[in-house]
Amino acid sequence: MAPLKTFTREEVSRHAAENDLWIIIDGSVYDMSVFIDMHPGGAFPILEFAGKDATDAFYGLHRQEVLLKYNRYKIGTIAGETPQIEFREAGSLTKVPYGEPSAWMGFRSPYYTEGHIKFRSAVRKIVDELIPEAQELENAGGRIPDEFQQKLGETGLLAANIGPGKWLRDFNVKLPGGISPEEYDYFHETIVHEEMARMGAKGTVTGLTGGMTISVPTIINFASDALKAKVIPPVLAGKKRMALAITEPYAGSDVASIRTTAKRTPCGKFFIVNGVKKWITTGHFADFFSVAVRTDKGISMLLVERSEGLETKPIKTSYASTAGTAYVTFDNVKVPVENMLGKEGRGMYYVLSNFNHERWSMIVGACMAGRLAVEECFKWAMQRKVFGKRLVDQPVIRNKLAKMIAAVESVQSWTDNITYQMCHMDYKEQADKLAGPIALCKYQVTRMLHDVSDDACQIFGGRAITQTGMGRNIEALQRTYKFTAILGGSEEIMADLGVRQAMKKFPTDARL
Repeated sequence: MAPLKTFTREEVSRHAAENDLWIIIDGSVYDMSVFIDMHPGGAFPILEFAGKDATDAFYGLHRQEVLLKYNRYKIGTIAGETPQIEFREAGSLTKVPYGEPSAWMGFRSPYYTEGHIKFRSAVRKIVDELIPEAQELENAGGRIPDEFQQKLGETGLLAANIGPGKWLRDFNVKLPGGISPEEYDYFHETIVHEEMARMGAKGTVTGLTGGMTISVPTIINFASDALKAKVIPPVLAGKKRMALAITEPYAGSDVASIRTTAKRTPCGKFFIVNGVKKWITTGHFADFFSVAVRTDKGISMLLVERSEGLETKPIKTSYASTAGTAYVTFDNVKVPVENMLGKEGRGMYYVLSNFNHERWSMIVGACMAGRLAVEECFKWAMQRKVFGKRLVDQPVIRNKLAKMIAAVESVQSWTDNITYQMCHMDYKEQADKLAGPIALCKYQVTRMLHDVSDDACQIFGGRAITQTGMGRNIEALQRTYKFTAILGGSEEIMADLGVRQAMKKFPTDARL
């Protein structure tokens, strides 16, 4: 490519006609002569700045990536001028205050090591390179292409979403950044969930990892070796997809009310499964289903492959359809008895066994969603001008930013403390001590998202209710944050569970 030419501002000013129109954006010169007729916003906004500097006007209307998208119209730079606005390179950190967790903003951390720092750098680079395609998929909807799913599998990100444990070594998992299975801990996993949340494509991320993250542990922990070998490698590679099928139209948080049945055949070799499941994440695209059923011995878990009699229908939700949310029907589906997960009748225990981890992963993603809203609002408040001032010069806007920052940083601290406990407790101790704190933290985090989303919408105004352009990430947050408040246990149930767990440990001799 030939080097770009340099121009003076006076030279640019001579190109101010509709058929010969140049503009300046941050010291770069763009020839808009051809593009003006293709501009989605019409010709007038460009004509208004013909031959002039349009930097402030551009950043008042467009996100920075628009410049990259239309970089082919850049013809040169202004002589002697240095760009004032930085483009964040793939894998780099934001410099916006509170835009990263404090360990990445120059503060000391009792939790994160140099290994974690390097790990985030590796994961962020992977994710940054996938963001444009992820957002295109989010807008287009439908099934996430196998090729995209497999890209995450090849990097180790699919496996990394499921968490630490000896299973990583057992299945020879290669993690990003050269981290060994023995090193991988819940703070590494925190980074994975945070970085996936940064994609700004919640439906697509849910379709990629949501169903898998909550279903694969039922195979790792309770399946036979034969089932593990059949299911885990292709799912982690992104070649197969998996969903957890528990919720029913009449049994959401009330898991004990499950009606889907599994009856043994007279020969004793199969179960015949009948029933329905609803709101099943990734279900519309799944090849494998870990299904809660009712057998003669009570609630049990079965691995059910997509086969004759199993049908899935998409459910239209506030997510993008890439999430694969489905209504699943089982009509005399034949399942080998070898597909029983663990012991028959122990299904309720298996259902509950991963709830703490599921809720914790939702908490981590929600913290980053709130942090992203803070970053977006801070940027917008600094660059948007109204009534002759920047938004940030209005005390009411600074107050909203203060509330948002304080809320995000507070739940981040609680989350980090819980994560530290998880790193230093075995499963039994986690189940005993952390069910209540995780439930209450999830409740608090979703309250945080409610308030942050509301303030962010007010800061962005009309752009916050538009699915494209400057406020698209805020619109997406406003449309989808309630998923965290309902899935994995609703706010009300989390609040009650947290207090009930505390009541169990209330000292019998305590009095006012």
